[in-house]
Amino acid sequence: MLGVLQGFATLAFVVAVGWLLARFRVVGAEAQRVLSLVAFWVCSPALLLAVMQRTPLDQVFSVNLAVTTIAVAVTGGLALVAFAFCWPQADAGTRVMAALCASYVNAGNLGIPIALYVLGDVAWMAPVLLLQLLVITPIVMTILDRSVARSRPSWGRSLVSLVRNPITLGAVGGLLLALTGLRLPPVLADPVDLLGGMAVPAMLLAFGISLQTGPHAGAGGSMPQVVALKLVVMPLVALAVGAVGFGLDGPTLFAVAVTSALPAAQNIFTYAVRYDRAVALTRDAIFFSTFGSLAVILLVAAAFHAAGWV
Repeated sequence: MLGVLQGFATLAFVVAVGWLLARFRVVGAEAQRVLSLVAFWVCSPALLLAVMQRTPLDQVFSVNLAVTTIAVAVTGGLALVAFAFCWPQADAGTRVMAALCASYVNAGNLGIPIALYVLGDVAWMAPVLLLQLLVITPIVMTILDRSVARSRPSWGRSLVSLVRNPITLGAVGGLLLALTGLRLPPVLADPVDLLGGMAVPAMLLAFGISLQTGPHAGAGGSMPQVVALKLVVMPLVALAVGAVGFGLDGPTLFAVAVTSALPAAQNIFTYAVRYDRAVALTRDAIFFSTFGSLAVILLVAAAFHAAGWV
């Protein structure tokens, strides 16, 4: 359990630094946007390129990928339906951000250390990383691009916009390198790794700044429903699908449950700021799901240990 606590403590510390910078007026609200844009256009694509090229593909295309895909589809679908009925005035961009808050997990900067210390192998995160980076993110980027466009673009223009999106380019570039076995030469790999290393700190600092300069925590309406979907519904769906649908048990089912119980990913806040959609909701969902997921993951671990499955 030390790994779980260590991962959460690391996140909380960097977020607190961002909050303190804004609290003592070292930086203002504009710093949040600058950091988010730098993370979106430069650092995140570099991180995705570096991570995906090292992802063990033989462990990606497994039953865990199928279970995770179903859990994401069900939970995200429920969020979309809830917003359509309860908040019909919300545009497509706002609805898709709510769905991301409910189903897009923090498999990178939090999931990787938890996979290492709790599950024993970072490869457990590979399936969800692949699904989120190469399937969900391109779809979301297309919807968000269309949502903010002054006139509705054709699907051809949306496809061109998708190809130009830095997040998609980073993920696809990394996958192509992994599939071909090629590696970037050191003259390129070193700066890519350096820039990629800035992504998570930049996102966390921007998040901490927003807690001080933005609306107070809890102001993003419908946040409790989204957090409940993320921390309760998604893990339960994953457990049910894994155990009943695919006959999983032991460490494999444990990995699926822990992965699904991870909080909403930090990088979706960067998307919210970039496209100016559901910024307060996204920030609050990440904030409360991060703290809540600690209790959920510890509860899941205790249950599996008591059952003698791990």
